[in-house]
Amino acid sequence: MYDSGSTAFMLVCTMLVLFMTPGLAFFYGGLSRRKNVINTMLMCFVAIGVVGIVWVVAGWSFAYGGDGSLSWFGGFDQLGLSGLVSRMLGEAVSVPDGTAYPTIINVGFQMAFAMITAAIITGSVAGRMRFDAIVTFLAIWVLVVYAPLAHMVWGGEGSLIGDLIGALDFAGGDVVHISSGVTGLILCLFLGGRRGFGLKSYRPHNVPFVALGAGLLWLGWFGFNGGSEFAADGVAALAILNTVVASAAGLVSWLAVERIANGKPSLVGACTGLVAGLVVVTPGAGFFEPWAAVVCGLIVSPVCYVAISHLKAKLGYDDALDAFGCHGVGGLLGGVLTGIFCVPELSWTGEGGLIYTGDFSLLGSQVLGILVTLVIVVALDLVIVAVVRLAFGGSLRVSDRDEALGLDVSVHGESAYPAYTGLDA
Repeated sequence: MYDSGSTAFMLVCTMLVLFMTPGLAFFYGGLSRRKNVINTMLMCFVAIGVVGIVWVVAGWSFAYGGDGSLSWFGGFDQLGLSGLVSRMLGEAVSVPDGTAYPTIINVGFQMAFAMITAAIITGSVAGRMRFDAIVTFLAIWVLVVYAPLAHMVWGGEGSLIGDLIGALDFAGGDVVHISSGVTGLILCLFLGGRRGFGLKSYRPHNVPFVALGAGLLWLGWFGFNGGSEFAADGVAALAILNTVVASAAGLVSWLAVERIANGKPSLVGACTGLVAGLVVVTPGAGFFEPWAAVVCGLIVSPVCYVAISHLKAKLGYDDALDAFGCHGVGGLLGGVLTGIFCVPELSWTGEGGLIYTGDFSLLGSQVLGILVTLVIVVALDLVIVAVVRLAFGGSLRVSDRDEALGLDVSVHGESAYPAYTGLDA
């Protein structure tokens, strides 16, 4: 008999996580240039379409299929979700407190995770990547990188990172944020900078869009982190509380850094700090005491601020909307901090954080898990980029003319803000 409470809870969490990708579209759309806002938002929306198809076809099977004998891959036994409905009628997923809900909910919940992860990548390539190329890349990436990585971290007994290495990732530090942020970095390195990069300042074209998107992401993140407990219980409540306080601390911390560095706190800065706080707490949302979540939020904003405002300029890569600077860097930091602040009694492996145990075992596992994630993601990304480039004649980038004109008009034939005269003045 399914537990109605946990079933309802997981259904709501699934819908909240699905809500995050349209929220990201507004967030990225507001940060982009006016002539590229439609293209930027559409890249997020197309991630919904692409992942929605490939997840049913093979993504779920690659991530959570098989008999558990492989540490790095699920299996081929659930392609097309074959037999899922019949199994749903007779099986349930056991969760920590003994309640249960239909397995099919997990398919939708994990699909929503894959959608937002794929959409995050697009922020790094805004304004210059061919639309058909990004669509092709995301379709391959979800199957080749995301799904196997999800199995390695969350695949249960015998999984490479989650079980054999013993690294903890409550809701997606490795699987979601590090993988997407690093992938965005690799793509932007291959693409090169936007026209005028390093010579002109790129400013958000619509700050209210940024705030709207951040608010929608914040709302969806409660399902993202809370639902990763897979039960309506105290740990889920703890994860949601930690999500609130870490994002609050990240917001305040970013404003403080801006006030010191520039003398002017900004709404875009507040929204970026909010998202950075959400990212950093994700790996340990169900493992932290609330005070530790606050500390994580206070730490992450200065680190991400330096990565976005200084490191990017110093190294010369054009991470357009700072997918790597926020998600990649924040995810890396969150994974390490989990090894420091994890409450031993809440740990899935029984290993506690450094400050509780004085033992570096969990911290070492966290670092090793991150390194393995980086190696896997970078290696597979390079292969996928090579394949997609070959498929599109050796170039992933739009023409100089299209980039100068703006991708909204040149690629999609639309304008976000057409004037009555027919000109975007």
